[in-house]
Amino acid sequence: MNKTKEILVTGFALFSLFFGAGNLLLPPLLGYNAGEDWFWVTFGFMITAVMIPILGILAHARLQGTMFDFAKKVSPTFSVVYCVIVYIISITLPSPRTASATHEIAIGPMFGADPIVTSSVYFSLVLLFVLNRSRILNLIGKYLTPFIVVILFLVIGIGLFSSDMGMNPSTFEAPIVSGILEGYQTFDAIGAVVVGGVIIISLNLKGFTSQTDKKELIRKAGLIAGVGLFVIYAGLIAVGAFYGSEIFVDGALNNDAQRATLLRGISLATLGNIGNSFLSVLISLACFTTAVGIVTGTADYFKGLFNESKKVYTASAIIACLIGIGVGKLDFHDIVVIALPVLMFIYPITIVLILLNIVPEKFGSKLVFRFVVLATFIFSIPDFLGYIIPKESLQGVKEIIPLSQYSLGWVLPALVTFILVNCFILFSSTAKYE
Repeated sequence: MNKTKEILVTGFALFSLFFGAGNLLLPPLLGYNAGEDWFWVTFGFMITAVMIPILGILAHARLQGTMFDFAKKVSPTFSVVYCVIVYIISITLPSPRTASATHEIAIGPMFGADPIVTSSVYFSLVLLFVLNRSRILNLIGKYLTPFIVVILFLVIGIGLFSSDMGMNPSTFEAPIVSGILEGYQTFDAIGAVVVGGVIIISLNLKGFTSQTDKKELIRKAGLIAGVGLFVIYAGLIAVGAFYGSEIFVDGALNNDAQRATLLRGISLATLGNIGNSFLSVLISLACFTTAVGIVTGTADYFKGLFNESKKVYTASAIIACLIGIGVGKLDFHDIVVIALPVLMFIYPITIVLILLNIVPEKFGSKLVFRFVVLATFIFSIPDFLGYIIPKESLQGVKEIIPLSQYSLGWVLPALVTFILVNCFILFSSTAKYE
């Protein structure tokens, strides 16, 4: 395969591994609720759903390793704990959520099947793909992604050109912040540290030995995936905003359980009666490729922990799929609700690790990693607890920490810590030579 074709296949595969259940169901409802503020919500959404994940892929290109390398500068023990937590979260929330979304939009309405039947068949197919490890990039990049992209462009293109642009008033007080936090629910930052390793290992299996070639290929593939995600997300948010007043004239769409309803309404309005069939194929493919990426990344990691044991790889994949079957039978909305506090705990640390791994080496020392991650963890605790205990009991704390009222209390402390620790290192180095 020539270089250009390999870049395109890898870029398509990356896009498809990112683009799953949340990525399809979240943006239209976000646009609907944003109404006239859809542009600002899109801006915020792109930060956590596109920019940070693609930076994560670029960090992988630089590290040329596994997810363990993302956090090893904090300490090897911390990195192992972080990796295990991320992989457990991945196989218990975003991966099963893909099966739940597939059932609610595609299988359930068309065939009336029981959710446990859907998730069982679904993860049996996922396991089949995962066990064909060396062919994953080609299978996803060459065959599955083009179908996803074509259907998405049909829905978005027809929707934007045929809508009368009638929008509802915005329901958000801070549209940009709402977009940022909704981007958490895509799991894309976590996806970046998981599937980035899948891409590295897949390229190694395909015979790529030059780190320079792999770095260039991954960077360009990441750019392709990023542009694809940006266009699709912006399009889905805009269509959700423009079609909201047409599909739900009574304004009754106001909760997470109706995400699928809105998406079905948009596909019906844009593509007619065949729209639901297209939507069923779209959601199935988009969700399936993401589940394959998550389970593969998890199996790769545990295989590496046990001396590259193929038996451990197979066992990890089977366990991940069994968990997927059990959790995947739940409603999509239930999984979204369960995921919120978990995301508030792990997402800030993941974002900080991604950013620290792309800054120049001289600004990303072990000391910087340790103090910035510690500050991020401490100041994200109120945001995490806010989804578990009554928010009134945290009011005093949230008033003290800047941006905490927006569930972003960790941002400024992490930035200040990064600056102060680097200044300390610079001052210490200067004083040593005086």
